[in-house]
Amino acid sequence: METNNPKSQCQQLWARNKYLVLSHSSNIYNEIRQYLKNEEVEVSRVQELIDCACQIPEHRGQVCNAFQHIWGYFKKKATDAERKDYMLLLDRYRFGQASKEELIAQTRDLLERYPNAYLQNSTLLRGDSHETLA
Repeated sequence: METNNPKSQCQQLWARNKYLVLSHSSNIYNEIRQYLKNEEVEVSRVQELIDCACQIPEHRGQVCNAFQHIWGYFKKKATDAERKDYMLLLDRYRFGQASKEELIAQTRDLLERYPNAYLQNSTLLRGDSHETLA
């Protein structure tokens, strides 16, 4: 549902891009979280911070952190085998033995089994570089 309320627009933009931002910069992730606590917020400022984060090269540790946050949505539903497979893939990625695309694919497989609209709209999981409201 689209709205003209700037706070709501900022929250929608953030919801879609938060894990993408986290995969690049935990500092900017935290900066956006703090900014959104303000009474007055601007979509352009949130977009500027998202763009800034996306200019920072991804670091395997940051990407792992983002996917560990994402795993939190599955941990109560997934089987022990799924958990072990996911954690093994995360470790393999951390040490350069798996690609981010493999992480995305395995996460999408989990989303098919355990649907979650919030995660399904994530730009990180959809493979979008990042998205604007424009």
